[in-house]
Amino acid sequence: MCEVLAVPRSSYYDSLEKTTSKRAIENRELTKEIRRIHLESKARYGAPKIHKTLLNRGFFLSLKRVQRLMKKAGIRSIIKKKYRPYPSKEKVVQLDNLLKRDFSTCTINKKWVADITYIPTVRDGWCYLASVLDLHSKKIVGYSFSRSMTSDLVIEALQNACFSQKPRKGLILHTDLGSQYTSSEFTQHAQKQGIKQSFSQKGWPYDNACIESFHAILKKEEVYHTQYTDYLAAKLAIFQFIEGWYNRKRIHSSIDYQTPQAIEDQIRRTA
Repeated sequence: MCEVLAVPRSSYYDSLEKTTSKRAIENRELTKEIRRIHLESKARYGAPKIHKTLLNRGFFLSLKRVQRLMKKAGIRSIIKKKYRPYPSKEKVVQLDNLLKRDFSTCTINKKWVADITYIPTVRDGWCYLASVLDLHSKKIVGYSFSRSMTSDLVIEALQNACFSQKPRKGLILHTDLGSQYTSSEFTQHAQKQGIKQSFSQKGWPYDNACIESFHAILKKEEVYHTQYTDYLAAKLAIFQFIEGWYNRKRIHSSIDYQTPQAIEDQIRRTA
């Protein structure tokens, strides 16, 4: 056959002993590590965060290479359709906006943002999560979960935040104009803590974009992929997501791919 095709016999024998290239072996090992990181994040990480995690673990490769390997292996992050807000035409009393979309900070416990989101369950219907986020560390410093959306829900979330963080007077807390946050009970509690309240313009969620972003992450990475049987099952899952994943393990691009708890710990060590 070699004589007919005019192919050297050495080429034929070489073809019988094919060896895997060094590059192919590297790609195979990298893909295994990518799968491991993707699994650890419960499919929440995309190429940028997987790439950063690989670098932190001592691997040296480009983001494009990670993207190619993920595409070839069919590995992708959880995808959610973006929410498009529409301004409300309803006329409401406008309160002071102290934040004015200035999300910049110099340290922790200077600017907090808060909001409420809905969590569905099979047996108990809608449940409600009130969250408080520190704009500097991106940490959820306080939260409360309940079957009813009352002033007590947001007061408990703020109490938890103040208990764990012990902020000084003058802290700005920014929220929307929801009745829970504008209630006399909540206002009195905030004043006792020396907290200055700031409010978004009605129908403009971008005024409180950071806490909206957290709730979007919660829905995209956890809620939309789980069917909670009841209130207690949802409460446990939310606790595990916030305390076990978001605050302590999930790296954030906005804080140089560190975790919120790591940022807070660094500041407290140098204080």
